[in-house]
Amino acid sequence: MGTELEARGVDTRLPRWSATALLDAPEEVAAVHASYARAGASVHTTNTFRARERTLGQAWQRAASDAVQIARRSVPSTHRIAGSIAPLEDCYRPDLSPPDCRKEHRSLAQLLAGEGCDLLLVETFAHVGEAWVAIEEAALTGLPTWASFTPGPRGELMSPDAVYRGAVGAVERGASVVMVNCISGDKAIDYLPSLAASGAAQYGVYANAGCIDDAIGWQADHAIGAQRYTQWATAWMEAGATLLGGCCGTGPRHIEALSQHLKSYARAEE
Repeated sequence: MGTELEARGVDTRLPRWSATALLDAPEEVAAVHASYARAGASVHTTNTFRARERTLGQAWQRAASDAVQIARRSVPSTHRIAGSIAPLEDCYRPDLSPPDCRKEHRSLAQLLAGEGCDLLLVETFAHVGEAWVAIEEAALTGLPTWASFTPGPRGELMSPDAVYRGAVGAVERGASVVMVNCISGDKAIDYLPSLAASGAAQYGVYANAGCIDDAIGWQADHAIGAQRYTQWATAWMEAGATLLGGCCGTGPRHIEALSQHLKSYARAEE
């Protein structure tokens, strides 16, 4: 969502990042959701990654509510809406994680559940302790809870052992799915054994289009990048991943290529 909005000329400056679009360009948020639905995605993440009081002030609740409703009306009714719950501070700075994070995660989890999300996605956490708190609050809503850790774009924030520890704790706290995201697609495979050993019912990957200087996505959604992404996805599936998507730098072209690849892969397995 964030890099697609940026490619469309929407203001994504920090700290609001993609949340600014909920206030200034909701039609662009809707257009991004619709483009992913046409590309073959069936689970759509709400644009609530930064829709918090600490970034939007008193407008946060209305913005978060709008994010759910925009997603819902922009995609087919049979598709699932995943309410995004992200770190309170910078996802690449786990050292900034606040010790008193429970209230804010509870508020967003309850709002997303009340607005009709199909599941809650606790995503892009490098701080295991904060992730566990968010998972607990998400699970308390009664909705299916998915959890995703970020090892960092180049794997610098979490080792496979750290992801294993985080994933096991996530399952113990109510997550039915564990994943890694916001890591370069060529490095994601290193974390699949950790997810497989966690005891989760399912596990998966939604990676970045390489790193920003790899020129296989990001500002230019080149076909070669989509092709390479599907090659990585084959390795993820062979390692047991059953939930696949895209994170930073991926766009509808990546998802369309992935969707077509999954269909071909399924036929070959029959």
